[in-house]
Amino acid sequence: MLQNEIEGLRENIENDKVEALTQQTTNIIGGWSKNFLQNIGVPDAYIGIINAVFLLIVLIILVYIIQVLTRSLITLVLKRTVQITRLSVTNHLITNKFPKYLAMIVPISIIKGAIPIILNDFPAIMKFSLKVFDVFLVFYFIRLCVSIINSLMDTLKSKNDFKDKPVESFGQLIKIFLYFIGAIIIISLFVGKTPTNILAGLGAASAILLLIFKDTILGLVASVQVSSNDMVRIGDWITMPKYGVDGDVIKINLTTVKILNFDKTITTIPPYSLVTEAFQNWRGMTDAGGRRIKRAINIKQSTIHYISDDELEHFRKIQLLTGYIDERKSIIDTFNNEIKADRSLPLNGRNFTNMGLFRKYVELYLKSHPQVHKELLLLVRQLAPTAQGLPLELYVFTATTNWAEYENIMSDIFDHVTAAVSYFGLEIFEDISNPVLMNSSALK
Repeated sequence: MLQNEIEGLRENIENDKVEALTQQTTNIIGGWSKNFLQNIGVPDAYIGIINAVFLLIVLIILVYIIQVLTRSLITLVLKRTVQITRLSVTNHLITNKFPKYLAMIVPISIIKGAIPIILNDFPAIMKFSLKVFDVFLVFYFIRLCVSIINSLMDTLKSKNDFKDKPVESFGQLIKIFLYFIGAIIIISLFVGKTPTNILAGLGAASAILLLIFKDTILGLVASVQVSSNDMVRIGDWITMPKYGVDGDVIKINLTTVKILNFDKTITTIPPYSLVTEAFQNWRGMTDAGGRRIKRAINIKQSTIHYISDDELEHFRKIQLLTGYIDERKSIIDTFNNEIKADRSLPLNGRNFTNMGLFRKYVELYLKSHPQVHKELLLLVRQLAPTAQGLPLELYVFTATTNWAEYENIMSDIFDHVTAAVSYFGLEIFEDISNPVLMNSSALK
């Protein structure tokens, strides 16, 4: 107990010493300036005001000179640091005006000590000025911290490991926290209460605050979910038909997600829509290195028939089928001999069909295509027959994900397949009841 009293007495003595030194300094500078004004003939009635203006001008000039010199020195040091260490964060500190804010530390200290000297004859104005200056100090500290945060974010975004991460969202979260703390401190300065009391009072207004910052809170939660689950990265191609989204993500922050659509329009959606709504992310396609082709041609079923031995010789001339026909024919003949099939009718036993040969030809053609991905799934399959014929579907992946190249490859494949249909005695279904087709046929 005695020790605490001794410590308290010691602190009071030290505070008294500081106040006494401040007052002494004020009297010396203020007395000198007033004597100077009296010596040059300024009336006593105006000495107080003129003295304050005179000292203010001197302070402004002094602060400006110190700030310029300090800023230049800090900038020079940072630039030299860049040359020596090659740290990219140093460049970003310069870009985000960190030297400007850091250089204000010394001038701010001078201003803080100069206010009592300049406004010594105006106690009410001095008290108000000191309070306003304290508010300025809060803003200054926030701006200094924001400059550092922006520099760190720019540095992280320039790294390959963080280019596709929502770094900006976390930076905004930290800045919002700083602004909130700053607002609490400023309010406490004006109302004369501690920040703890202000925070306690805000508890009653929590419902209003939640309503005001609803989008920000939802965006924060969504950003954390999107980042932790790796749902979307910057640069991902996503589609959301509900919002008309079909393009690349270019920006993610707490309140918005920007998508550059392929028609060069920009769609902005709230981050929580990525959590609450269904969307399609094409990143898997890009990572796999292949883009899927899934398209069918409809074959007229009346043109499908068995292949005779004479026709089979014709099909053997197709180089892709030669080996397959020889191998398959041996298997078919062996099977038919074993069951003693009556070959006077093709229906007995096993036999080739033009549809089966065509399907195998398309499969072999795709496997030999240089721009088809060889490690991903490749299928040529029949779907259920419809009123528009028998669909033969090509399910294959290109060896590129580039849109223009993909379209060219797909067009080349179907150009070839469509032209090859007639070589197998097959026809592609066309709806002759279509008035456009009927008119074109009549013109011919």
